[in-house]
Amino acid sequence: MLEGTLVRLRAPQRADIPLFVKWFNDPETTRFLLRGPPMGMEEEEAWYDSLVNKDMKVFCIETLDGRLVGNIGVISIDWTNRKADIGIIIGEKECWSKGYGTEAITLLLGYLFDEMNLERVWLYCDMENNRARRCYEKCGFRQDGVFRHNRLQGGKFRDDALLSILKQDWLENNPRP
Repeated sequence: MLEGTLVRLRAPQRADIPLFVKWFNDPETTRFLLRGPPMGMEEEEAWYDSLVNKDMKVFCIETLDGRLVGNIGVISIDWTNRKADIGIIIGEKECWSKGYGTEAITLLLGYLFDEMNLERVWLYCDMENNRARRCYEKCGFRQDGVFRHNRLQGGKFRDDALLSILKQDWLENNPRP
């Protein structure tokens, strides 16, 4: 478990699945994600059962008073090149813009760079998702490029930014004692 001043990151539990399904079936919540609704219980249970994959690590984002508000995870790890891609969702809309995502990303980056000794962490971000882009930039991510018409969602092609942060960038902004 990783804990900050606003949130803790903990392992997901089977009892969390109904809340995940609720989030992933809300078009407003999934508007900027690489995947949208619909999602059923069986599909989410199969995903949960697949979490034993060594190249994927998912954490629940929970407030310090125990409220589950989102997920953050390492989608895949390239051990040879010491890099990983991550994704995040704050599923509880009333918890948007409260700093939970920023702290969750900061906690995860600390784990990935300090504990797992990765060199680079990257993610995709919908070009229109200004709230997420501000969050990522606060955490130290920089834009590497744009994938034009990267995916079709809601009948519209969407552009995605590729953002990354290097261990050196992380250490410059988070010096060690």
